[in-house]
Amino acid sequence: MAHTWTVKIELFTADEVRSDDPITTAHATLTTTQGGSLDGYGRARLNPDDQDVPEIGEELAAARALRDLADRLLRTTSDDIAAVEHHKVHLHS
Repeated sequence: MAHTWTVKIELFTADEVRSDDPITTAHATLTTTQGGSLDGYGRARLNPDDQDVPEIGEELAAARALRDLADRLLRTTSDDIAAVEHHKVHLHS
């Protein structure tokens, strides 16, 4: 039986309150066919000395959100295994 999991990434860009440096924020959501969901978050800030290429900030924020999502999925999996095995489990990334 095949299951389809979907990952959706939303990107938001805004100027930082204390400066004019744009901050790109990414929110990644994993949704499973069993009805579960998990969220990951990432940010990227334009260095004032760098050229403004919005796609690069989006890529970086999305990558960080996906890494956060992967870490949270590993922790969830570890907790699920521990519940079944009745002892602590640590999974390596």
